[in-house]
Amino acid sequence: MSQAKFPDGWDAERVRRVLESYERQSEDEAVAEDEAAYHDRTQSLIEVPVELVATVRELIAKHKQAS
Repeated sequence: MSQAKFPDGWDAERVRRVLESYERQSEDEAVAEDEAAYHDRTQSLIEVPVELVATVRELIAKHKQAS
């Protein structure tokens, strides 16, 4: 069996804690979290064709490095 590959700063323990947090979350808390994200004007959600995902991720990484 192969090892899971995590993003920088993540490990199995962090993933476990995040999953536990979401599993304990009530439906009202989940809705509130979603609504808060929707109203965050510093970020946006967009639909991207699968074949462009890698390119978009590269652009985001370059933007973060430039900031």
